[in-house]
Amino acid sequence: MNKKTDPRIAILGWGSLIWDKRPEFDDKHGPWLDDGPVLKLEFSRISRSRENALTLVIDPEHGCDCTTAYAVSTRKDPDDAIADLRCREGTVMRHMGFYFANGAKTCMPSIPDTIAPWAEEKGFDVVVWTGLPGDFKDKRDEAFIEAALFHLQNLTPEGKALAATYVWRAPPLVQTTLREKLQSAPWFSPPAENQAE
Repeated sequence: MNKKTDPRIAILGWGSLIWDKRPEFDDKHGPWLDDGPVLKLEFSRISRSRENALTLVIDPEHGCDCTTAYAVSTRKDPDDAIADLRCREGTVMRHMGFYFANGAKTCMPSIPDTIAPWAEEKGFDVVVWTGLPGDFKDKRDEAFIEAALFHLQNLTPEGKALAATYVWRAPPLVQTTLREKLQSAPWFSPPAENQAE
């Protein structure tokens, strides 16, 4: 008799999911590893919970190829792993990305071309990620980088502090055009906890 094995489930991360610890989520996965799939990422989503700071999302139009991180879920049921991440991110199912190697389910966000071959190479049956869309360009018509810099310069002091924390704490493997511009701008200094590192 063949015993059905539990699926291997990977959770992808590239921003606060990695550094903003939340035990109710973090207790359900292993450590973050730095050789996830390459995805086009950019700070191109306005976050209401971060005082309008720009957060990292998959952005095929403005994004740069960045290696992501991943953690192995301890869940046996992929639906539980998806629910864990959805709750952690405070979003709805239509913004959840997931790839099932057997094609059992499909998600609303498009699946980046790099995920299937990465999952096969690493031996994952299911890959889960946050599929929030970028919305910054939808809200502004100017060229992306210039508009993003202007937007961030005009945030409240609290918003600027949250933006600086988010950008400076993103994993070093996530290098985008906007991050490079911000980290070289004299007005965008790292938060106090990063200056000692």
